[in-house]
Amino acid sequence: MSEGFPLERRPRWAAFVIAAGLAGLAAMILWDASGLKQDGGYAGVGPADVPRIIAYGLLLLAGLTVISGLKGDLPRPPPQAPAPVLWIMGGLIGQLLLLHVAGFILSGAILFGMTARGFGQKPLWRNILVGFALAFVIYGIFDRLLKLNLPGGPLELLIFRG
Repeated sequence: MSEGFPLERRPRWAAFVIAAGLAGLAAMILWDASGLKQDGGYAGVGPADVPRIIAYGLLLLAGLTVISGLKGDLPRPPPQAPAPVLWIMGGLIGQLLLLHVAGFILSGAILFGMTARGFGQKPLWRNILVGFALAFVIYGIFDRLLKLNLPGGPLELLIFRG
């Protein structure tokens, strides 16, 4: 046997969970497509056709995933490190909580800093400073050049007047 495969061939239950998720997503897409008006005109192609094709592709992938799970020929998953995921999730939660309170620049800086830390960049304070500079430039471009409103906080009010 090749390295990375299990010694005994037995079903891999993670494959069945993934297949169920794919099938559930396909069912949602098919249900949503069933409510679309299907008047294809002279070509016979309507707005519900592309979602249906995607859903059928997902069902095919779900079936192939079940077959791979039954065969047991899937490689063993590598050991997972939870710390990077927790850093990134913490940054996302921080941005969600602070976006409408502190504004886009500060919440974006925190998200960038914590995500960079999750990818191994140290120190955190430097990551947040880089994120602050990037979020400041992005806010300026959206606010001044594109005239699109991002959530503003006290800092945005002070610098950009809203």
